Amino acid sequence: MEMEGDCPFRPATGRPWSTNLGTPGEREFLRGPQSRLAELVRTVRIAGEFIHGFRTLHFVGPCVTVFGSARFAEDHRYYQLAREMGGRISGMGLTVMTGGGPGIMEAANRGARESGGRSIGCNIKLPMEQRPNPYLDTFAEFRYFFVRKVMLVKYSYAFLCMPGGYGTMDELFEIATLVQTGKVKDFPIVLMGCDYWSPLVRFLRTSMVAGATISAGDMDLLTVTDDPEEAVAAIRRGVERTLPKITSRKRWWFLGE
Repeated sequence: MEMEGDCPFRPATGRPWSTNLGTPGEREFLRGPQSRLAELVRTVRIAGEFIHGFRTLHFVGPCVTVFGSARFAEDHRYYQLAREMGGRISGMGLTVMTGGGPGIMEAANRGARESGGRSIGCNIKLPMEQRPNPYLDTFAEFRYFFVRKVMLVKYSYAFLCMPGGYGTMDELFEIATLVQTGKVKDFPIVLMGCDYWSPLVRFLRTSMVAGATISAGDMDLLTVTDDPEEAVAAIRRGVERTLPKITSRKRWWFLGE
């Protein structure tokens, strides 16, 4: 497939983007209308995932969700920065929530565990890359990405985005859209790894703001820094501004809580 015009980008040929083609059930879900019975069964299954997530995460307390790539090894500076931030978030009395996998997610959960804080994961079932990391106090596992993304947002009052790939970009722009449109409160969104994010921030300013597809004020939704103190301060300001008074939730034995 050739791209028209003067665009310098061309698709890679002779190599698939990923060997993960999903499960047959997920592919069927995205193929359009199925039989009414199949759609009903799938709807019940999706509702079951939501209920599972709500039950598992009901008592985790106010969270900060950390997004980032599963592919950074322990010796990478981004891993070490995420590990430090996991500890600092825990030091604020907040629960660290991630996608539950390796890389940046593991680093943030590890930092929380090492600091004596709570460490939560919302894992996704994938044939490759994704396995629960060993630093989780509680984790819920999901089949559908959209259910998992709801859980990563529902319980959090701030979002820390470390460098990552398509999944991280998806999560970053989804939460930015939710804040921009007022679907959630003005929760802080902190980007760490300035060298990684600089081209994206430049694109937002020179293309999106300049093209009026976002307003200049929308840039204020993002705090871009490599300084853990500045990141913690941004998270603290946002949490103090938006966190409601939380009353203790009673566990009901007959629900197995």
